[in-house]
Amino acid sequence: MSEIIELARRARVASYALAEASRATKDAALHAMAAALRENTDTIVTANAKDVEAAREAGTPESTVDRLALNPARVDAMAAGLEQLAGLTDPVGEVVRGYTLPNGLELRQVRVPFGVVGIIYEARPNVTADAAGICLKSGNAVLLRGSSSAATSNQAIIAVLRNAAESAGLPADVVQGVPTDRAAVKELMQARGLVDVLIPRGGAGLIQTVVSESSVPVIETGVGNCHVYIDEDADLDLGLTILLNAKTQRPSVCNAAESLLVHASVADEFLARALPALAEADVTVHGDAKVVAAGKDLSAVVEATEDDFGTEYNSLDLSAAVVDSLEDAVQHIRQYGSGHTEAIITRSQAAARRFTTAVDSAAVVVNASTRFTDGGEFGFGAEIGISTQKLHARGPMGLPEMTSTKYIVIGEGQTRH
Repeated sequence: MSEIIELARRARVASYALAEASRATKDAALHAMAAALRENTDTIVTANAKDVEAAREAGTPESTVDRLALNPARVDAMAAGLEQLAGLTDPVGEVVRGYTLPNGLELRQVRVPFGVVGIIYEARPNVTADAAGICLKSGNAVLLRGSSSAATSNQAIIAVLRNAAESAGLPADVVQGVPTDRAAVKELMQARGLVDVLIPRGGAGLIQTVVSESSVPVIETGVGNCHVYIDEDADLDLGLTILLNAKTQRPSVCNAAESLLVHASVADEFLARALPALAEADVTVHGDAKVVAAGKDLSAVVEATEDDFGTEYNSLDLSAAVVDSLEDAVQHIRQYGSGHTEAIITRSQAAARRFTTAVDSAAVVVNASTRFTDGGEFGFGAEIGISTQKLHARGPMGLPEMTSTKYIVIGEGQTRH
């Protein structure tokens, strides 16, 4: 039996015990995990230092090294996240709908765990604790495959979490790490029947590989080519404030704006203000001919290629185009968007209704930043990622989205005729 199949079998056994665990037991385990992370901060930070040193020796950009690095404050934040999870409502057992049929049968549809969840993710080791906690709270055993760049950090964190889960009366195997070599990952993606669902978190390449090569059902997360559309009836002051926030507040995340669309009737006035403001914020604008003409005196405005309009930059870069109508904006988003988040800035209720109806993305925002598409901001308390697909879960995936449902039917001897 291969190592991956053995890990998956152990996770399956652990999932049975976890599915029957009470909320009190799961919350106690989360608190034990949080306490254990704090108690083992030095061990975790020391392990992380090895990953950071290796990353720097490999010439990894400092921005990526910063995402990889842990310190006592970041470990404490991981622990606080687990404590916050313990305070959230347990989705398992929630009645989605229930009623009595004409024949007297009582029918209830209730939330149940998936069972075994595999998560394949990149870079940040804090995801290890977040994902383990969310899966545990929602009743799922989890197989965690982080990136090789964080392997030492993840091993240390997982060891702490496993010991804490066991101390709270749960099987240690509710949390397991998966080797980072390609063969192991490929085998994980083929473990249909032992693994119930895979969730990839990372760049477009990672997500596409998992979707294409997996026989296990996959929930896609995260690639975000998010648009901000400045309508002809927009409040331009509001539009500029929202655009700058959506692009520059944290450009490396999936809900940051990557594309700007401006209605032709307000393009001259808006671009005359927006392009210098973006340049001052160190944003390079990749524009169509009209945008380039408007920014002809700015070195930070360059001519866009066709690929630019479909790019998730995750950097201080922004594609931009002038459109003749709201319908043209919608068509542009349909052609280049990734189905994540799109925003319209307008004072017209009719335009807002048309945009929110016509744009088919996980989140459509009116007069606010795209940066709000986030489990914490939506009030979910935690998220495993942001789903850009349409089956089962769409948008920020909180605890309820980490469950399936089953029907419980209660009768008194009814038979079917």
